[in-house]
Amino acid sequence: MRRVALLQMTTGIDPVANASTMARAAEQAAGEGALMLFTPEMSGLLDRDRARGSRHVVAEDESPVLAEVRNAATKAGIWVHIGSLAVQADGTRWANRAFVITPTGDIAARYDKIHMFDVDLATGETWRESAAYQPGEAVVTVDDTPLGRLGLAICYDIRFPALFEALGQKRCDTIAIPAAFTVPTGRAHWHLMQRARAVEASAFVVSAAQVGRHEDGRETYGHSLVVDPWGDVVLDMGGEGGLGFADVDLARIAEVRAQVPSLANRRPIPTS
Repeated sequence: MRRVALLQMTTGIDPVANASTMARAAEQAAGEGALMLFTPEMSGLLDRDRARGSRHVVAEDESPVLAEVRNAATKAGIWVHIGSLAVQADGTRWANRAFVITPTGDIAARYDKIHMFDVDLATGETWRESAAYQPGEAVVTVDDTPLGRLGLAICYDIRFPALFEALGQKRCDTIAIPAAFTVPTGRAHWHLMQRARAVEASAFVVSAAQVGRHEDGRETYGHSLVVDPWGDVVLDMGGEGGLGFADVDLARIAEVRAQVPSLANRRPIPTS
């Protein structure tokens, strides 16, 4: 069994406070036997006021949040998957970037969110991620984590099966899908899609989520999940913030892939 911890956050507009929350979680998670900590999308800053938030968006090598979490990982001797941070990508746009950090504080992998959430919701909310964020272009996996080969995705990516087919073909043991789902879409689709992605890839899914009412006025769904390759929910953190723990049995992956060998049986689909 491999013990992991998920931090369900209500990230605010102060990166220093958010970084401190993550650092304390790394220490606590390691103290309770976790080998790896997972945090949500936009762990370092969640602010829909882009003019105000832009003051805190810097290149990754200047990010105080990333530096503090790397230091915390080193002190605690724990792997940390930062679900994502907003970092400067080029002269005009940012990247929504995930980081996998080793227990020595090294960055083992980076992943920039590929799919941008551009929508006008029935609630009156409007989101235009592409106005501020540059989409990623690469499928990313990292080997030799405590959960085996880890595939990376972020939030809205979950709605695009081609990405998860690619991660399945790379034989990921686990896929991380950190998120900041809105409440209406969370109620409708969160559990359904997380379980579907686990089944499709015959892999564990670990999804740390934002939760509750945030300083910028938004409300997020929570329900951070660990789902096994059969689609069974191992952990559901509900609607409260804090740390949750799950014991992951990697032997379950081979059992499921032997019983339902969909990855091995997959064939190209004709396009004409």
